[in-house]
Amino acid sequence: MGTAEQITENSIRQPFIEIMDCTLRDGEQTSGVSFLPHEKLMIARKLLSEVNIDRVEVASAGISDGEKDAVTMICRYADSIGKLESVEVLGFVDGTRSVDWIKGCGCRVINLLAKGSLRHCVHQLKKTPEQHIADIRQAIAYALEQGLMVNVYLEDWSSGMRHSVDYVYQVVDALSDMPVRRFMLPDTLGIIHPLQCVEFIRKMVKRYPAYHFDFHAHNDYDLAVSNSLAAVLSGCKGLHTTVNGLGERCGNAPLASVQVILKDHFNAQTHINEERLNDISHLVEGYSGIAIAPNMPIVGENVFTQVAGVHADGDSKDKLYYNELVPERFGRKREYALGKNSGRANISKNLEELGLQLTPEQTRKVTARITELGDKKELVTQEDLPYIVNDVLKHDAPEDRVKLISYVVSTSYGLKPGANLKVEINGQQYEMGATGDGQYDAFVKALRYIYKKHLNRTFPILTNYAVSIPPGGRTDALVQTTITWNFGDRLVKTRGLDADQTEAAIKATFKMLNLFEDEYIKANKK
Repeated sequence: MGTAEQITENSIRQPFIEIMDCTLRDGEQTSGVSFLPHEKLMIARKLLSEVNIDRVEVASAGISDGEKDAVTMICRYADSIGKLESVEVLGFVDGTRSVDWIKGCGCRVINLLAKGSLRHCVHQLKKTPEQHIADIRQAIAYALEQGLMVNVYLEDWSSGMRHSVDYVYQVVDALSDMPVRRFMLPDTLGIIHPLQCVEFIRKMVKRYPAYHFDFHAHNDYDLAVSNSLAAVLSGCKGLHTTVNGLGERCGNAPLASVQVILKDHFNAQTHINEERLNDISHLVEGYSGIAIAPNMPIVGENVFTQVAGVHADGDSKDKLYYNELVPERFGRKREYALGKNSGRANISKNLEELGLQLTPEQTRKVTARITELGDKKELVTQEDLPYIVNDVLKHDAPEDRVKLISYVVSTSYGLKPGANLKVEINGQQYEMGATGDGQYDAFVKALRYIYKKHLNRTFPILTNYAVSIPPGGRTDALVQTTITWNFGDRLVKTRGLDADQTEAAIKATFKMLNLFEDEYIKANKK
């Protein structure tokens, strides 16, 4: 083991790190996750053309017809933008089957899964090392005959280095005369720590200095990111990641976290476009159904939100609570939460963004009301502020340009839910009915028809819908519905509170529509 200075020197000699994203292969092995072919295509397109990932591993060979359709579409797209060699498929030592399947999809790169530990070779395959090596060589030779490029995974490599290092060397030595582009070193069971990672990879690099090694981390001990960085500092030229850290069991190393630590702490270069990391994370969140934790670094909802008032105050005084992870770097912006911990500095920041000017005494009163709401566990959003200001200071209420006159929602067994409503928009009344997948869905569809048919205008897009109730199980408890809307070039949250969930959602919707209408009128007056 070397000193910290020696490790840092090694990182300086390794200025560029290649990133392969495995979301569409290892990430899809997350329990409950299954991507449709068109979803795989959309994720691959964004990774290759917007995030600018170096390589994508998109499938395992021979899984299903749907998988073959997905790989074929991805390869067709990648070929059209000159990145076909960036698409890779996991294949197996199974004679000609995997190679034929991969070639049939139009893919040019096979990631051949070989056994990287003696235990796997003997107990799973029931073969001697010599027999397995002969099979590997045969598979590689056939892949090369078919025009494929070959990378080799050494499955369970970390266990192999722990318990059967001579076997690992025996396999790699036996392939030294074959044109393997990369040897990929997985910590398949997520069992090693960073110091072991440094030790094992240094042994590989020292013995095979001309080889390209990738490291593939698993997160069973929450060390996937740490081990990935240890691998880079020890001479690995490539890392494997997944979007949002998806993957089997505890997942893999998250793409966003690996990228920013490589750049900010070790001055390593990658091709990653950081401004698109948030976009790809939310696309994968939607397709996978696995929610991003609010506190997940870089992409979580709360990571650029200051809650404590002292932090907002410090930000106003020479950005005292800023670090290198500024939100604009990732296409996001800093926010200041409204709640019982906010303080006047947070509230002043939000009032300033809304163009509302209050005296210090007025701000104190508004702060007291928001603190009171926070004590009741009520969520307060920036869009609620004008209403709170009006309530506390007895200002004239913000004019509602969009008003709900009446509505009926219904649901019946065997029939789609329906909604009929009458609204008033800038003094003009409109009526419309619609059916939907739920009562609220039907209600919003009726509104959309009004905006499209009568006003010839688009309707904001709902991007998230969250319902919360106080603990305790009371059936008469107030329901808080918070809806996030794609509102022009930004996201807007509005909140509704009622004993009925649909009514709460409708209240949140009309708050949004009035904000939307105010901005529309202001824009058209210019």
